Amino acid sequence: MAVQSTSNQTSALANRAVKDVYPVSRLVREARVLLEGSFPLIWVEGEISNLAMPASGHIYFTLKDEAAQVRCAMFRNRNNQLRFTPENGMQVLLRVRVSLYEGRGEFQLIIEHMEEAGSGALQRAYEALKHRLGQEGLFDQAHKKTLPILPKSIGIISSPDGAAVHDIVSVLKRRFPAVDVVLYPVAVQGENAAGQLVAAVKLADQRRDCDVIIIGRGGGSLEDLWSFNDEQLARAIFACELPIISAVGHEIDFTICDFVADVRAPTPSAAAELAVPDAQQYVLSFQRYQQQLTHIIRQRLITDQRHLQHLHRALPRPELILRQQTQWLTQQKRMLDSAWRRYLLNYQQKLDYLSVRLKHPKAQIDKQRSALNSLSHRLQTAFRTQQKSVYQQFQSLQFRLQRQVPLPQIDEQQKLVQTLAKQNQRLILQQLQQAKQFLAQQMRTLAAVSPLNTLDRGYSITSKRDSGEVITTAAAVSPGDEVLIRLHKGLLSCEVKKVDEK
Repeated sequence: MAVQSTSNQTSALANRAVKDVYPVSRLVREARVLLEGSFPLIWVEGEISNLAMPASGHIYFTLKDEAAQVRCAMFRNRNNQLRFTPENGMQVLLRVRVSLYEGRGEFQLIIEHMEEAGSGALQRAYEALKHRLGQEGLFDQAHKKTLPILPKSIGIISSPDGAAVHDIVSVLKRRFPAVDVVLYPVAVQGENAAGQLVAAVKLADQRRDCDVIIIGRGGGSLEDLWSFNDEQLARAIFACELPIISAVGHEIDFTICDFVADVRAPTPSAAAELAVPDAQQYVLSFQRYQQQLTHIIRQRLITDQRHLQHLHRALPRPELILRQQTQWLTQQKRMLDSAWRRYLLNYQQKLDYLSVRLKHPKAQIDKQRSALNSLSHRLQTAFRTQQKSVYQQFQSLQFRLQRQVPLPQIDEQQKLVQTLAKQNQRLILQQLQQAKQFLAQQMRTLAAVSPLNTLDRGYSITSKRDSGEVITTAAAVSPGDEVLIRLHKGLLSCEVKKVDEK
């Protein structure tokens, strides 16, 4: 019996060695790795139950829907970013990693981000649209239009039954009653609200019956204000040529309409205050300007009156001025008559003198003709003399040139060049022959002392692999060093195993 028991134990151990038996920890660990590697970060929506928030700062709860539930954990380094306090029964949207808790072998979700399900989806859509329109440049300050200083008419795009319209009209009547108001009635929430808002903006831009537009409504939740986050409304506001003031919700509410409009007002009442000036301030300004202008005119009149009195005292009597001018004119007339008589007398004397010296024109012409004939004869004589001298010089130079023609010298130099060329060629050939003989002798000498011939006789050259230094003694290397051995044909790369210096 003992022998049989021992045999059974040996067989069981052998069977166990053949099978791959998983310990529980290994199975759970590999299942966790498989789960975490199969799922990326995903979004999951459900209801919170069994919520636990211990002092460690971590949050644990069960996420469930109508058909299933799963355990969830949100660690302290993540839940400090929450914008709300989780509660049982709350519908939430989670961004999670799928995992497995090895201690209990439980399937669980590790939460990276948590937000309330209803408003969270709208908030993500809002942020996505805001980012895309911002990238397109719809929010750039360069596209913003300036509000008119004193508009004649204000357009209001809002619900006629809402408190926003009454607030705007009340502020306009109080600040500037003379301004006209044009109401474009629309729905500000619901399925058709966005389309009505877009149509109202386009209609106001087409009619041009107002100078500035106020678009807005009272406060509400994100769902209530969602019509003002419509992309088509944002593009209609951007394309509108009239300046637009956005007054949607309360001061803490921001919509896409606020960013794309030319001016954003925190409330509808504030939009009305931005649209028109304060009439009372205008009246006070006019009164102040009237006082300043009255004072300036009064000072100018006083100054001009003083200047006029000074000029009146400095101005002499007219009859005295006329008497002085008459005496001056009489004196000038006598001086002019005297000067004119002297000028006529002087001119008559010059005329008499010139008439005595003036000769008859025919005599002058005959004299000039005689002088011209004399000059012509002298010129011809000088030309012939100069021509003869130049011809003699030309003949002399021609004779000298014929004596200096270098044709014989050129022939003699060409013969000399040919002779020297033949001698040069012969000397070059002789020097080449001597150089060939010298080169052959040097090659024979080099072959006699070349190490390659020594390698051909069975010798080799050993050098260090890293530095290339030639090894002449065994002490130059150590065991483990790599060396190169050059043979007559080829190269060996070897490792030193042992060194025998003897």
